[in-house]
Amino acid sequence: MTLRLHDTATREVRDFVPLEEGKAGIYVCGLTVQSEPHVGHVRSAVNFDVLRRWLTHQGYDVTFIRNVTDIDDKILSKAAEQGRPWFNLAYDMHRELDRALASINVLPPTYEPGATGHVPEILELIDRLVAKGHAYAAEDGSGDVYFDVRSWPAYGELTRQKLDDMEPATDADPRGKRDPRDFALWKGWKKDSEPETAAWPSSHGPGRPGWHIECSAMARKYLGAAFDIHGGGVDLRFPHHENEQAQSRAAGDPFASYWLHNAWITTSGEKMSKSLGNSLLVPKVLEQVRGIELRFYMVSAHYRSMVEFSFDALHEAATSFRRIESFLDRAKPLVDDGWYATRIPQAFADAMDDDLGTPAAIAVLHDTVREGNRLLPDGPSEALSSRFVEVAQMLDVLGLSRSDFTDSRVDDRLTGVVDALVQGLLEERAQARADKDWARADAIRDRIKSAGIEIEDTPDGPKWSV
Repeated sequence: MTLRLHDTATREVRDFVPLEEGKAGIYVCGLTVQSEPHVGHVRSAVNFDVLRRWLTHQGYDVTFIRNVTDIDDKILSKAAEQGRPWFNLAYDMHRELDRALASINVLPPTYEPGATGHVPEILELIDRLVAKGHAYAAEDGSGDVYFDVRSWPAYGELTRQKLDDMEPATDADPRGKRDPRDFALWKGWKKDSEPETAAWPSSHGPGRPGWHIECSAMARKYLGAAFDIHGGGVDLRFPHHENEQAQSRAAGDPFASYWLHNAWITTSGEKMSKSLGNSLLVPKVLEQVRGIELRFYMVSAHYRSMVEFSFDALHEAATSFRRIESFLDRAKPLVDDGWYATRIPQAFADAMDDDLGTPAAIAVLHDTVREGNRLLPDGPSEALSSRFVEVAQMLDVLGLSRSDFTDSRVDDRLTGVVDALVQGLLEERAQARADKDWARADAIRDRIKSAGIEIEDTPDGPKWSV
């Protein structure tokens, strides 16, 4: 089955046909590094990480670009409020983002460009637009440069809007604009309110890039004038992605062949955001569940489906994932290494090829675990080995391989020590049960559980896991 993707531009599910056989170029709009990332921020990174992993699994050579916006009105404003240099804030928040994404096993991009490192490319693109009559310098002396939306008849085609129905762009003072919907490509330096470090020299005067132009310039630098897939959150469709496409195509670049957008994680039906005061910072969430469990929670929903966040649902997902882990732990000693060539189930592949249908893929994963559990009492077998490997390979495709998470297992150096301590307590519990001292047996079990260790009573005796 061919991979089919829901293209936002056409609103159709289309077969993925790359521009170059065997290769795939993906550009994903990353975050503006103004504050600590919350769960809503990282969903997009997880969704497109799954796409990247699936394309890689299918044999594509994937070039994956995810940018960061490291200069912006909000960064300047927040840095001023905190009394620190804007670049210091952006650097610290970028590091927080890296830590958050690493904790949920999002692969580092092939390149992670930032706007401040690509000012020459941005200015070159702006000059091309000016030369073609699609951009102009403001006449109010501000030093701003705007994209002329009326000069590009196709403006609005990505989101299927008519220009006259659109609201004005609010990214700059409208007095320098020919049309209120014109958007800023270059923002002149406001020396009375902005630090000198936030301005770069240009033929239009000192200033800094507008938000939209940076992505067009960086996508072109790393993927070329035409590339396969552009992705991001659904909230970026307009104006950000609409403006990206307009300015790139007006400059003569074909730009993206496919547009993919992930839906929000909401709380109380609203987009999770700082402004709503309902954000959930990733480190705080990881105080309640492991990174692998948070990722499983996100992957279990289709990327285009809204997810209403709740800790109850998160803990249910964590419990579900632990059942998968339990099967792997119990089956591993019985597995024949000779069966490691087993492929993933076809039903799983079909689900993933159907617009990254992770809910159906997770259902196949659970079915395979249930089948494996039925085989466990019979001991080692070819069938059990196959189910074990199928589960492991499906998890790997979804970025849920436990070996990739530092918090998924007890450190090997401590395993023996912990095992000796736990076994001693289990022997005390066994003696208490033999003496019918149920209160003491329950107290020992609670003591073990309070240390973060789960006990499972099996026909072969109690088993423990972190």
